[in-house]
Amino acid sequence: MAKLWAGRTDGTTDQLADDFNSSIRFDHKLYRHDITGSMAHAAMLGAQGIITKDEAAQLIDGLQGVLDDLESGALTFDMTCEDIHMFVEQVLTERLGAVGKKLHTARSRNDQVALDLRMYLRDEVAEIITLTEELLEAITAQAEIGKAAILPGYTHLQRAQPITFGHHLMAYAMMLLRDRDRLADCRRRMNCSPIGCCALAGTTYPTDRRFEAAQLGFDDICRNSLDGVSDRDFCVELLSDLSILMMHLSRFSEEVILWSSWEFKFIELSDAFTTGSSIMPQKKNPDMAELVRGKTGRVYGDLMAALTMLKGLPLAYNKDMQEDKEGVFDAVETVKMCLQVFTGMIATMRLCTDNMRRAAQTGFINATDLADWMVAHGLPFRDAYKISGQLVARCIADGLVLETLPLSVYREYSELFDESVFEAIDLDACVERRISEGGTSVSSVEAQITYVKEMLAI
Repeated sequence: MAKLWAGRTDGTTDQLADDFNSSIRFDHKLYRHDITGSMAHAAMLGAQGIITKDEAAQLIDGLQGVLDDLESGALTFDMTCEDIHMFVEQVLTERLGAVGKKLHTARSRNDQVALDLRMYLRDEVAEIITLTEELLEAITAQAEIGKAAILPGYTHLQRAQPITFGHHLMAYAMMLLRDRDRLADCRRRMNCSPIGCCALAGTTYPTDRRFEAAQLGFDDICRNSLDGVSDRDFCVELLSDLSILMMHLSRFSEEVILWSSWEFKFIELSDAFTTGSSIMPQKKNPDMAELVRGKTGRVYGDLMAALTMLKGLPLAYNKDMQEDKEGVFDAVETVKMCLQVFTGMIATMRLCTDNMRRAAQTGFINATDLADWMVAHGLPFRDAYKISGQLVARCIADGLVLETLPLSVYREYSELFDESVFEAIDLDACVERRISEGGTSVSSVEAQITYVKEMLAI
C-alpha cells in the first residue's frame, strides 16, 4: 500500500519494519476523536478561506460518513495502515478524491495525534471521576451502616485504640475525594488544544487555532508550538494520579482481604465477588481484592514506562512518543475495571459487627483511655502511662481484661481509682468521647459522611 508520506523516499519499507512502525492495532481506538478533530479542522480551513466553504462542507460530510460507517460496522479498520490518522485520510480520499487530500492542509500528524490523545483522555478522565464517585457512594452507604460498630484501630498491625467501622471506611472516602480532585485538575490542564502547532514550528497558513479549540471544547491553546507537539505531561500526570488512586485501592484491598479472613471475620464478601478453590471446598477467596492489589503494580509500571520513555527526548516530536499510548490506554482500562469491581464488592459486603466488638474487647485498646482517666484525676501522664501498662500486664497474667479486673486490683497500683474508672474504659464511652473534628465518635463520623455527600452533591 502506498504511504501518504512517500516523496522524499519511495515509501517502500520492509514488511517487518512496517509492522514494527505501525500503531493502528492500538491507536484505532482514537478514531472518534481523530474524525471529530478533523471535522473541526475542515471547518476552520473553510472559515479562513484556506479551502473553499464547499470543500470544507464536503470534507465534513465525508468524515461524518466514515464515522457513521465505523460505528455501524459497515467499515472496518485496515490493519495494514500505519496509524488511525492515515486510515481515516485514506478512506476519505478514496471516497472524495482530490478534495480528501486537502484535509491535511496546515497540520501535521504530530499535532493531530497530540490532539486526539488529549480529547480521548479528557473523556476517559471524566468517566473515571464518575466511577470514583460511585465507589464513594458505596463506601458512605456502608459507613452509615457501620457508624457505631466498634472494632480495633491498628498501628503496626497491632490493636491500638477503639474506633468505629464507619470511621475506618471514611478514611478511604477522604483518599478517594483527593483522587477525584487530582483527576479533575489533571483534566483541566490537559484541556489545551495543540492543533495548529503543526510539525513543530506552526504554519504559514492564516489558521485560527482558537476557533478550532472552541469547536472541540478546549479551554485554551498550547502557547508554544514546540511544546504543543512534544508535551506528554498530561499523560504522565494522569498516570501518576491513577497510580495514587490504585495505591489507595490496594491498601483498601489489603484490609478487605484481612477483614474477610477467618482470623478477623469483620466482614463477609458476597459470593458474587469471591471465588472458590478447585480442591478445597470450604474456601471463599477474596480474588477481586487480590487482583486489584496485583493490578496496582501494573499501573505503576505504565507510569514508570512513560517517565523513562520521555526522560531523554529532545524537542520536538520523536517516534519514541508512539510508546505513550499503550501504557496510558492500559492504565485507564485497568483503573476503570478495578473501580467497577471494587464498588460492587464494597456495596454487597456484610458487616460482622459482633466479631468486630469481640476483637475490640480482647485487645486492651482502652488502655489509653485508662491513662487519660488518671491524668484527669491529677496524675502526670508518664506516671499514668506506666500504671496503665502494668495493669495490662496484670490482666494478661490473670487472664482478664481491663473491664473485668476487680477494683481492688486497680487500687493496688493507685489509690486514685474508684468505680468511675469502669465508665471511662467502656468501649462505647471510649469511642463517644472522641468528639474532636474528624474523630471516631458517631457524631463525628456522621459529619464526615455529610461532608462527602456534600462534595458529591448527593
